[in-house]
Amino acid sequence: MGELPASGAALQPMKQLLRFVVVGLASNVIGYLLYLLITYLGAPPKLAMTVLYGVGVITGFVGNRRYAFAPQGRLMVTGWRYLMVHSAGYLINLAIQIIMVDHLGYAHQLAQVLGICVVAAFLFVGFKYFVFVNVDEAKSGDL
Repeated sequence: MGELPASGAALQPMKQLLRFVVVGLASNVIGYLLYLLITYLGAPPKLAMTVLYGVGVITGFVGNRRYAFAPQGRLMVTGWRYLMVHSAGYLINLAIQIIMVDHLGYAHQLAQVLGICVVAAFLFVGFKYFVFVNVDEAKSGDL
């Protein structure tokens, strides 16, 4: 039988998830409140979502790179991978807005809440296994 992993290693994914949630809650609560304000003031929902998504990408990179995942990889590689995953996340969020609001008639506020939740789950997986990958783990095949 295989050896049990050290307790610190076994808890690492849970620590990353908890830290990801803390960073995400902080940025998404602020972002969602700004979204509500901007759309209340008359901005089209998809434009507001697009602008705020871009701001969230920038602030989230700093929080996730330093606090949640703390990778050992190169900044440029990590940055490009981060942008790739977030581009897919943006398209998921936009598709949710289009389907729920334009085709099904739901309120844009509800669609955005759903979008935030779905994209957050997608981003965590993308960040953990593609973006913020430790070089040593990638070389040893532990991914």
